[in-house]
Amino acid sequence: MTSPLPASDLADVGVVGLAVMGSNLARNFASRGHRVALFNRTPGRTRELVAAHGDEGAFVPSETVADFVASLQRPRRIIMMVQAGAGTDATIDALVPHLETGDILVDGGNAHFPDTIRREAALREKGLHFVGAGISGGEEGALRGPAIMPGGPAESYEVLGPLLESIAAQVDGVPCCTHVGPDGAGHFVKMVHNGIEYADMQLIGEAYDLLRSGLGATPAEIGDIFAEWDSGDLESFLIEITAQALRHVDAETGRPFVDVVVDEAGQKGTGRWTVQNALDLGVPVTGIAEATFARALSSSLPQREAARRTLPAEADAQVVDDRAAFVEDVRSALYASKVVAYSQGFDQIAAASDTYGWDIDRGAMARIWRGGCIIRARFLNRITEAYERDPGLPLLLSDPYFADAVTAGLPAWRRVVARAAQAGIPAPAFASSLAYYDGLRAPRSSAALIQAQRDLFGAHTYRRVDRPGVFHTLWSAGGDEVEVSGLAGAGA
Repeated sequence: MTSPLPASDLADVGVVGLAVMGSNLARNFASRGHRVALFNRTPGRTRELVAAHGDEGAFVPSETVADFVASLQRPRRIIMMVQAGAGTDATIDALVPHLETGDILVDGGNAHFPDTIRREAALREKGLHFVGAGISGGEEGALRGPAIMPGGPAESYEVLGPLLESIAAQVDGVPCCTHVGPDGAGHFVKMVHNGIEYADMQLIGEAYDLLRSGLGATPAEIGDIFAEWDSGDLESFLIEITAQALRHVDAETGRPFVDVVVDEAGQKGTGRWTVQNALDLGVPVTGIAEATFARALSSSLPQREAARRTLPAEADAQVVDDRAAFVEDVRSALYASKVVAYSQGFDQIAAASDTYGWDIDRGAMARIWRGGCIIRARFLNRITEAYERDPGLPLLLSDPYFADAVTAGLPAWRRVVARAAQAGIPAPAFASSLAYYDGLRAPRSSAALIQAQRDLFGAHTYRRVDRPGVFHTLWSAGGDEVEVSGLAGAGA
């Protein structure tokens, strides 16, 4: 396709889809000195962006797909910021007839990684590079510097990488962007990032609930506690905005803002995808799962109403004799539970990397999550260091730093979970994280009984602790044991 524009006027990058995220990403590119081609299905939105922000850099607006593609340098680098699912497929179908071999098409939305695998394979057959790129940081991150997780062909990153790194957040001079792995790896890592985000937010909510019930404090006073925590090892974007939200007062009623918000949490699906995939991989992500189910429970309004009418609490009132000690207990439990959530997420990334052949560097993922993204936190530096010490670390919790940190908070963690249960305060993420910890460290679990049950009702076999082999007991024929071939654990 020959462009009607002189080479000097061709754009470095194109952005398709100019809602808030797309517009802010385009402005970010322009502010870094890149010439940016713009296209939106509704031309009025393109005009609005140029009218409002045209002085921020060099924009090349187009009102047809053909003109948009023709306005780009080759190989063309096009970033789609459109609705996941059918919207993405429709946009690809509109663009592809105008593209040429070697052009790079980037999906910056929250696509489900199997869709990205499918799209990458289909476009590869056409000689095109398709890159599924997770982009985290919300509206502000898109404008000022997000964390970017691009997958796709490694050779495409040679051309695309410098462009993305130029707009990404920077921490210690290192861009929060790196090539994650082939086909769907980038969107997979973004999915797990969002799953960890679910767990992190749920844990913070549970900490708030415990503090409010136990201290009888106002939201603003609890906001002050979170602000103090933000100056220590819990320092993170989510802790920072929690303090801000709790201190905010509703202008209309004068009440604390958190008290006028309906207690029904929404979700867009990435948490569910994370849990579903973890089940497929056989990876326990209990904190993420409980956080996802907690959002679903919050939206189960008829069931909640029925329960309020009929189910008693039979709980003890919280009595806090030592305010400072109680606050420190909740802080310690929050930190330990957050470490568990991240550890589980990195386990899932490792399992998927092995299953799909992606060769994902977990230390690099921790490094690019240190800035720009929603789950950015001080202790991601510690996670980066843990994987630098041992790239094959089998369990993040077993790293000496995290093992010591969680062990130090363990008594407080147990007190908080017990207090929540006695007071009838739901703390599923705290409790499941502690149960996961105990399940890991237990020298022997109840799974032995479960396997015995499975063999009894379904002849699913078992292994013994005292000799090798796979066995089955003839339960209905005298209880004799026989050695069998095959693997233990098949079936239900």
